[in-house]
Amino acid sequence: MDPATGTVLAVVVAVALAFAVVNGAHDASDVVATPVVTGALTPLAALVIAAVLNGLGGLLGSRLAETVAYGVLTPLEGQRGLVLVLAALLGATAWNALTWWRGVPSSSTHALVGGLAGAGAVVGASVDWPRAVLQVLLPLLVSPLLGFVAAGLVALGIAWLLRHAAPGRAHRIFRYAQVVSSSGVAVGHGLQDAQKTMGVVLLALVAAGALPHGAEVPWWVAASAAGALALGTLAGGWRIVRTLGDRITAVDPPAGFAAEATTTGVLALSAAGLGVPVSTTHTVTAAIAGAGAVRRTSAVRWRVLRRIAGFWVVTAPASAAAGALAAAVLLPLLG
Repeated sequence: MDPATGTVLAVVVAVALAFAVVNGAHDASDVVATPVVTGALTPLAALVIAAVLNGLGGLLGSRLAETVAYGVLTPLEGQRGLVLVLAALLGATAWNALTWWRGVPSSSTHALVGGLAGAGAVVGASVDWPRAVLQVLLPLLVSPLLGFVAAGLVALGIAWLLRHAAPGRAHRIFRYAQVVSSSGVAVGHGLQDAQKTMGVVLLALVAAGALPHGAEVPWWVAASAAGALALGTLAGGWRIVRTLGDRITAVDPPAGFAAEATTTGVLALSAAGLGVPVSTTHTVTAAIAGAGAVRRTSAVRWRVLRRIAGFWVVTAPASAAAGALAAAVLLPLLG
């Protein structure tokens, strides 16, 4: 590897880790919103638990990282491949920063995939569309629907079990249960989102010639991505906590448990079982709405949900445009 390529690679890795930090800060609310709002955990305890378990979750596998690296675009070699990854990361990070500032729960996964698509179009990367649709796009679209329906069914089951229980005692029990279920979301989020950072770093290493195509994730990439995600989680994400915690629907401990348990299951199945990316943010948002809708449809503030869904729809195209713009600027300089 020549010195110029090594320098660009170092910059790409640094930006990827910065993306993981922003991702952690942006998505911390996915883990801490419901247990904090229901009183199951204090804000500080929720953040510390989320950060530690996010980092741990990032070390539990690498199958999803390899899907991100090899399942969307055919890796390019040399500077063009590095421009592809750098531009995609810049586009995704810009969108995450904007939605965090606006207090809107949007998908870091959609942003990253959009950034890769936009930058890839500029640098001339080849897309394996059948594989990209099956392994990336379809899971991203199906997971919110699955979260909504499954959380509704779990919430219905809990309501039936508690039909004769005293509300105060039931809420106390489910506050304790939420400590476990929110911890599961934290592990699942780390398993999902740390691996996405690992995937783009792996793509950059292949482009620079540091690893052969098809290589597995090096240990140092896994450790640094998991650590960066955990560090970002400690920053909070409080602008989004209120949106998830009480603007979509009023969340009590049983509903919070239903949403968290469902989200944990979807994240674990997709990352550890199928090795496909899903959006933690989309899944937990849909699960909260599903758990709330069981009480009555008017319990969900559909206007707020429509606003959030509007950001969801534009996330990938906006990130693609930002990635394409970044690639167009960087390609003459580095390509």
